[in-house]
Amino acid sequence: MTAQADTAVALSYNETLPAPLVVARGRGRLAEAIVAIARANGVRLVEDPLLADSLAVLDVNTFIPESLYEVVAQLLAFVRGLEKER
Repeated sequence: MTAQADTAVALSYNETLPAPLVVARGRGRLAEAIVAIARANGVRLVEDPLLADSLAVLDVNTFIPESLYEVVAQLLAFVRGLEKER
């Protein structure tokens, strides 16, 4: 997930986790590296500046807060829908 060009947050989720997990976050050059690695690995990118900014304050290896469950669930459902179309 990216916000503008200067913020990126990577999430991981599967049914064994209690909630999506922040696996990377960064601004500036670190954000660029996160985006480049995601693209190189075929990871879908979604631009949502408000959500990225909300997630960017979280520490890596922490679960997202309950207040973001609904919006992140909608995002994950959207991405999974796109993957099924491939």
